[in-house]
Formats: sequence, C-alpha cells, structure tokens
Amino acid sequence: MSDATPAPPSPRERGEGEDEGQRDADDIKPAVEAAPTPSTDDASPSSGPSDHLLPAGGEKEAEPVIEVAEKAEADEAPEPKVEVSDATPATPSPRERGEGEDEGRRDAGNITPVAESAPAVAAGKIAVSKAVERVEEKAPEPQASEPRKPWFQRLREGLSRSSRELRDSIAGVFTKRKLDEDTLQDLEDVLLRADLGLETAMRVTDALASGRYGKDVSGEEVQAVMAEEIEKVLAPVAMPLELDLSHKPHVILVVGVNGTGKTTTIGKLAAKLTEGGLSVTLGAGDTFRAAAIEQLKIWGERTGSPVVSSKLGADAAGLAYDAYEKAKEAGSDVLIIDTAGRLQNKAELMAELEKIVRVLGKHDPDAPHTVLQTVDATTGQNALNQVEIFRNVAGVNGLVMTKLDGTARGGILVSIAAKHKLPVYFIGVGEQVDDLEPFSASDFAKAIAGVQ
Repeated sequence: MSDATPAPPSPRERGEGEDEGQRDADDIKPAVEAAPTPSTDDASPSSGPSDHLLPAGGEKEAEPVIEVAEKAEADEAPEPKVEVSDATPATPSPRERGEGEDEGRRDAGNITPVAESAPAVAAGKIAVSKAVERVEEKAPEPQASEPRKPWFQRLREGLSRSSRELRDSIAGVFTKRKLDEDTLQDLEDVLLRADLGLETAMRVTDALASGRYGKDVSGEEVQAVMAEEIEKVLAPVAMPLELDLSHKPHVILVVGVNGTGKTTTIGKLAAKLTEGGLSVTLGAGDTFRAAAIEQLKIWGERTGSPVVSSKLGADAAGLAYDAYEKAKEAGSDVLIIDTAGRLQNKAELMAELEKIVRVLGKHDPDAPHTVLQTVDATTGQNALNQVEIFRNVAGVNGLVMTKLDGTARGGILVSIAAKHKLPVYFIGVGEQVDDLEPFSASDFAKAIAGVQ
C-alpha cells in the first residue's frame, strides 16, 4: 500500500450532481422550432460528460435525449443553431424556460368573448316603459283631397288685403256724409293710396259726381262704381297670349327685376304649353344664380321639356344662342329663355339684356317674338318705372302680374294698364301650376273692389 494520500473521489464518483443534472435536463424544454442538430464531426470532443465515468451503482445511466426538429414551420423564421461547448452555456430563451406561457394564458383569459349577434329587429316603432313593447301602427286612413277652389274665389282671397283696405277706407269717408267736393277729394286720396293711379281715381270720382252729387252715398255704391270703372280701364289690356308658330321655335324671353318670379312663371307657362300638345325647350339664361338653373331643371323634368344650361357665370347671350340652335334641332315649337334678375337702374346689366336680344336676332330677325315681363305686385309704384325701362331696352310686349296673394298693393296693375296700355296675359296668386291664370278684367275689378 502506498503511503500517499488517496485522491478524493470526483463528484460523479460520489454520485453528486446527478439530481442537479436531472433537474437541469428537466428544465430544458426542446425548442419547437430549431435548426438541425449539429453533426458529431462539428461538435467539440470535450462537449458533454465523459461516457466512461459510471455512477456508484456500477451501471451507466441513460442520459436524456433532446430531439431537435429538422425544419422550422413555413411561417416562422428558423431558430439559430444550438452549439454545445465547454464554454458557459447561452442563457435559455424565455420560450425555452417556459416563461410567458402563463402570461399568454392570462392574456387569453382577459379577452372578453364576442357575444353572438342578436337577431335583427324589424323596423317600426317601440314603446319603452317597464318593458320594451312593439307599437302596432295603424294604417293611415285615406284623406279625401280638398276640392280645388274656383279661380275667382282664389283671386278674391289673393286680393283680400287690397279690397279690405279699400272697403274700410271708403266706409270711413262716406259715413253720414253727403257727396260734396270734400268727400270726393277724400275718396280720390283713398284710391291713390291703393295704387290705382290718378287716371283711375279721377274716373271713379267723376262717375260718382255725375249722378249722385249732393246726395247720400253708401260705401257699397262707391264700390260698385269703382268696379265698373276699373273694368273699363283693364278691358283693353286683358288679352290671351298668342304665339305665331310660323316662327319655329317661337322664342319667349322672360325679363324682370330680382325676385319677381320669372323662373316659376316659366315653369307654369311650360306646363300649360305642354298640356296643350306643344313641345317646349327651356333655356337657363340666369347664369348668375345656381338655384335658378336647378329650379328650371326641375320644371323641365316635370313638364318633359329639355333644358339648355351652362356653367355658373357663363355668358348669357351665348347660352341664348345655343338654346335656339338646340330647340331648332329638336323641332321644338316654343323656346322659353330665362334671364338674370336685374335692377332697371343698372346700366351694365341692361346692356347685357340688349345683347341677348341682338344675338337672338342673328337666328331670326323677329326673335325674340314675345318678351314677357314679370311684375311683382308688392313693389307698388316702383313697378311703373320698371315697365317703362324694360320696355325700352328689351321691347317688352306683355306682362305677367305675380304675387298678388297677400299684398295690399294689387291696385298697381290698374295703374300700369292705364299708363302703358301693355297686354296683361297672366296673373299669379300662388305657387301651384294652375295658380297662373289668364287675366280677366271683370274678375279682377270685382275682386279688388270687393263686390260679387
């Protein structure tokens, strides 16, 4: 026996480290996606524990085998190769350590499952009280349409303010008074304030004085005389609109100041003509107002009339020229051209109106064949000046009186007729198509005088 101190057994010979190695081996989880296992040729000869060392039991204990997938899944990048060496092993990834799995499960647990969509609720009304209940809707009962009022009744209603003020003023003049000079002067002032004009006022007072001077006169008698004299003034200008279809298309140019109802009048007139079997083309010559163009297009759809329009701000005379060509090509019987509203005291705008008339004359020397001016009854005495200037510039040869409903100044039509002697073709007392009616001197005189 040697005297030297025997070498201490190694940890493996003592059986130490086996549990630790087993724990380490248990802690290492195979990577799901890893590179191919390095070949034995590339591995370091010193890698891993020695095969010839045996545990104390004398039997070689099988070491755990780590299987590495040969190929990564197609949608994930391959993991880097794992090299085993004597050096300090690389820190295992969180996935290898099993970390994050609980977190993933926690995150998954925090996601609120999407509730299945509730069945669609049918359209209708519901009532919410203690519970949600569906309200049974009753089908609306068909309402009988109100019969259309006769034209004279609508005219009387439209002129009711004018006639009421006249009637009240006349009654105030002739209350317990005989017909003398002072009474006649007061009556003349009442008629002038009603915009009937000086000529009509004098006709009424002269007719009263001729047979009733010095006698007691009632307000009803004055109204009757006034209706007779107004009808005499209006009868010569109450004419139907006549179109000469030897000119095809017959061109109607509609002019007037701002807001007198030109575009609406055009639509109503187009409806009348198409109902009468005539083909109509509309020209949107009010190129300064987009609403006028759109409004005319709506009327075109209602009446089945093509509308010739251009961009906003385009030359109105050029559009009138094109509209005539289009109407000619389409074989239209009538061409109605809208124009921009303009004040009669704006020289440049009136010059543009003259240009439109000249351009139309290049197609037909007689065009425009009819020039209608829309006159707003609410403008009162200012309408007299408007008619005079538009007549000189555009050759106005007929009038359409609009907005007689709801005004106390309907008498201005009598004054215009007495001064300018221009035909009054239509009057309007509403927005409906049939609210544009041919002018009747008798109906108007009775309505504004307030007699049956």
